[in-house]
Amino acid sequence: MTPTDNLLRDGVIMLGAALPSVLLFRRFGLGAVLGYLVAGVLVGPQVLDIVGDAQGKLGIAEIGITLLLFLVGLELNPRRLWDLRREIFGFGTAQVVVAGLAITGVIWGFAGFSPKAALALGLPLALSSTAQVLPLLRSQGRLHTQFGERAFSILLFQDLSIIPLITIITALSRAPIDHNAPPGWLLGLYTVGAIIALVLAGRYVLTPALRLIGNLGEREMFVAAGLFTVLAASALMEWLHLSTALGAFVAGVMLADSPYRHEIEADVEPFRSILLGLFFLTIGMLLDLSAIATRPLFVLGIAVALIVVKTLVLFGIAKIAKMETRSAFALGLLLSQGGEFGFVLFGQAQAAYLIAPQAASLFSAVVTLSMATTPFLMSLARRFGGDEAGAKLRGIAGPEEAEQGQAIVVGYGRFGQTVTQMLFAHGMSLTIVDLDTEIIDIGDRMEIKVYYGDGTRLDLLRQAGADEAELICFCIDGEQQPSTDVLEAVQEAFPHARLLVRVFDRRDVLALKKIGIAPQAVREVMESAVKMGRMALETVGVEGDEIDRIEADYRERDLRRLRAQHEAGELRASTASALLYRPGRAPDALDEQAEA
Repeated sequence: MTPTDNLLRDGVIMLGAALPSVLLFRRFGLGAVLGYLVAGVLVGPQVLDIVGDAQGKLGIAEIGITLLLFLVGLELNPRRLWDLRREIFGFGTAQVVVAGLAITGVIWGFAGFSPKAALALGLPLALSSTAQVLPLLRSQGRLHTQFGERAFSILLFQDLSIIPLITIITALSRAPIDHNAPPGWLLGLYTVGAIIALVLAGRYVLTPALRLIGNLGEREMFVAAGLFTVLAASALMEWLHLSTALGAFVAGVMLADSPYRHEIEADVEPFRSILLGLFFLTIGMLLDLSAIATRPLFVLGIAVALIVVKTLVLFGIAKIAKMETRSAFALGLLLSQGGEFGFVLFGQAQAAYLIAPQAASLFSAVVTLSMATTPFLMSLARRFGGDEAGAKLRGIAGPEEAEQGQAIVVGYGRFGQTVTQMLFAHGMSLTIVDLDTEIIDIGDRMEIKVYYGDGTRLDLLRQAGADEAELICFCIDGEQQPSTDVLEAVQEAFPHARLLVRVFDRRDVLALKKIGIAPQAVREVMESAVKMGRMALETVGVEGDEIDRIEADYRERDLRRLRAQHEAGELRASTASALLYRPGRAPDALDEQAEA
């Protein structure tokens, strides 16, 4: 069997094991990371032994970590960095340093490791799991709350800190000196020079190239450009005996302000997801189960100590920053687990002869076990307080205190404010709900009562009076927008209430057709475009009656097309009426073509 055949066979087996494992773990709310790890353990040499050369596959899989750092760099828009500077560089630095040293002390004092080995193990354990926490916050609609932004800021700094942590481990290294490697002072010059070269290349070479690709409209070229940027930057750093992760991160930062950042991010993300999954699979294959089986109480004890120490450290730092007690404790619970970068740093420590392979397996098991507790600790954090507790301590009312209203409005941003003003103008009684405490404060200044809560939750809607309400308006967008499953549950729970949903475009409308509320979906793209079309006609002197006729005709045709798309279940249906008017062709001709 050729090496290509082996790789193909191993790929089929690994993905075949990962699919049911990840689906099962996601079904029980444990996250995809643990699913990949368990799948790797099953197919690896410790259990079924049907896939080999885990170390060789790890070299390929580490590209997933490289892409993850590239995407972290893309998030570092200077404006956002400035807005969150205190949380990122204050909260984040304090958490990594204090928690890392505290865990190092526990390992040195109670586990019998040398100071260097304890430091090489303790610092990585200070990092939390971005791959677990962010999706959980996003799915619960809490990512853009004050609580969620603080958690994100700490996770962001932790992701950035992998670069100095790798440098620390390299400095502590006991490995034989590589005489081909340049001296430390020269590596420092290489680092500065490489960063400057990458920034200049991004501004004067990559940005014009991306502009050319954008003008050509070649979507697949964005994929090639994104991957080339990451791999080229990483290869440059490797050639200079520097961290490939640093190269990927700098490549992301130099494109953070690019107008093509979102296209690159969307195109690189699938590769990052697949390769990061492969990374966790290979980590599972490399776990030494026999070493873990001989010391199960050690693994359990260190995992418990890790969770307790990180929770207490974060709680103390949050209290110093004047967070409410409940919110501070909830934040500590949320970020108390070990993270995926711990696996990377344990490998670095092993290569640096700071820890033995058995120790790497033991502490990888500690990280895995702590990650398994994340969904349960997150539920406890949410029940214990989090944003809800902070809101109550600030005297912000929940919807259970609201009087029965004719309608419920979920989301009091700019969109929701317009909807509520029009409903108030008719004299309707409303219950307004929002998760953002700043928006609630704005409502108070406007003498409009906004209640705190997640309006996508059935229990909260019931508290707000949805059983008796005539209308429920979802005016939220982006990551907080309710999923089709949530809307279907709301419709079944409150059948007497009409639902209105804010969506972005017709794709979102078609996604809602299965639950029968598509006619009540308001498309932002549609309404704003029609408004601008009217203004354009007014500008060139078209009479008002003619403008009204054109708008009515456009809306009727668009609705006809939307119905055809509903029936066919795809966007390509009724393409003949996609352009309602064409030069030299009357609208009636289009109608005849569509009917044919």
